[in-house]
Amino acid sequence: MNKNVIFKCRGFLQALCVFPLLGLLSCASVKAPKHVYELPDYTEADVRNEEIKRISELAKKDAVQALWRATLLGDKETVATCAAAVVSEYTAALSENDWFTALRLYLSLAACGYDALSSLEKNAEELAVLSKSNVPGLTRVERDESSDATKKVSSYINGTVTIWVDRGIKVENGVGYADRVIGSGFFIAKNGYIVTNHHVISDLVDKTYEGYARLYIKLASDSDTRIPAKVIGYDSVIDLALIKAEVDAPYVFQLGSSEDLDVGDAIYAIGSPVGLERTLTKGIVSAIDRKLFTTGSVMQIDAAINSGNSGGPCIDENGLVQAIAFAGMLQYEGLNFAIPVEYLKAVLPALYHGGEVQHPWLAAYGHTKRSLGKNAGLEVQYVLPAGGANRAQILPGEVISALGGRRITSLEELQNELLRYAAKSVVSVTVQGENEQERECAVYLAERPKTPSYTVYTSDLMANSFVPILGMKLKSVSSLSSRKYAIESVIRGSTADESGFSENDYVQVQNVEFNKEHSVAYITIYTKQRKKGYLDVPLALGVQTDSPYYF
Repeated sequence: MNKNVIFKCRGFLQALCVFPLLGLLSCASVKAPKHVYELPDYTEADVRNEEIKRISELAKKDAVQALWRATLLGDKETVATCAAAVVSEYTAALSENDWFTALRLYLSLAACGYDALSSLEKNAEELAVLSKSNVPGLTRVERDESSDATKKVSSYINGTVTIWVDRGIKVENGVGYADRVIGSGFFIAKNGYIVTNHHVISDLVDKTYEGYARLYIKLASDSDTRIPAKVIGYDSVIDLALIKAEVDAPYVFQLGSSEDLDVGDAIYAIGSPVGLERTLTKGIVSAIDRKLFTTGSVMQIDAAINSGNSGGPCIDENGLVQAIAFAGMLQYEGLNFAIPVEYLKAVLPALYHGGEVQHPWLAAYGHTKRSLGKNAGLEVQYVLPAGGANRAQILPGEVISALGGRRITSLEELQNELLRYAAKSVVSVTVQGENEQERECAVYLAERPKTPSYTVYTSDLMANSFVPILGMKLKSVSSLSSRKYAIESVIRGSTADESGFSENDYVQVQNVEFNKEHSVAYITIYTKQRKKGYLDVPLALGVQTDSPYYF
């Protein structure tokens, strides 16, 4: 575990930062666009013909998205042409035994209403089984279950490894030091597949990293021998990675189910804190719904976790992996976090498929709707122009009640369902309108950007973009200035809400800047807040450009 991860966690725990008006370094002012995408009127012949041309060009690069656009357009000839292109890719994937890609294409055809679905060689159920058949960790390891039940917890240590990333020599003040990253991992297959955290091996896959980096593991039974390893797949969003070493695993862990754990249950963490191999700590599950990631919740545990524990298994008394350690607040004793094993099981097929896992999104923003004290679906509060939800005509104020045929009652449930889908696919979404009548629509799942708020701000008018960025809906109050607004509404729990904004407050936006990585937005405004007696107040707000409420 490194300091960057600790800072990341602290950033999400503290959603709002107030900065001085001066001293913002390494930032660039960014202007919102004057014109944004609007849904075309396809009843006009010229507009329709232009869309057909765009779809034909798109089909050469992304046949699935082209099929979806053709389906929305409703042009039978174009739909047939695009469907044939997707079927061709599906057939090629089958011939290469690429079940992961074949499943993505099949589900997209189904969501788009392809009428010859039954003629395809394999259906969704068969492909789902095949896509997991050879994936390490998802195939049950043959072993004597009775002997496992009698094992001491300490005996599971042999299934763990120390991850060693050698980054060569670091020179400071004219003196050279060995530069290395130390983490933990655990075997999920006899032939050497190992799970760890993405941030432990990030230098090996970061295209901007220009230094030297080599990956090794050390077995718990032999701390002197460094065994070369390689990265198979990685997921920076939920901080997981799959690596491979040519070694016969001394013990292979079984993956449990985080759904069986509750607050107060015992948990054991195994790893190499500060390089101390074979370290076992015990604690309890302190909470199960901490929003430190942008997709889903993580566990809070009080089992001791320190630098070097990252990527190690958190197991129950039966040796089943229930979570993966990833971060601890070093300045706060007992405040540590772990990734639920359900997330690992969901992304393992993609990790095994290789490369970087790209998460999908509907290009929208919203919160769980509550009705009579119960979750009643996911209320859409913003849709990105030209995004999947926007083109499918999903509107702010509507409620998503199902995804891919599975009922959805909360944002968390939708995020968990999205883990089952690959980016660049199409999914069926059930939406409730104002009259609570449901309708089905097909939505293209694009790759989720690393900085959604930056994408929103550069794609939409400022008044609209402040809904997901700050949690306030604005309306213009001046025809002479495009940056003078009154607040129409404030989303509960948002940055705007926690900053004391309320309806009818006056807001004048002075500047919007983003840091070099576009990961933080700095917004300087003058405001007259009702809660502060309508006094002129200058504010500088710093907000993360990613959020758990984008989906």
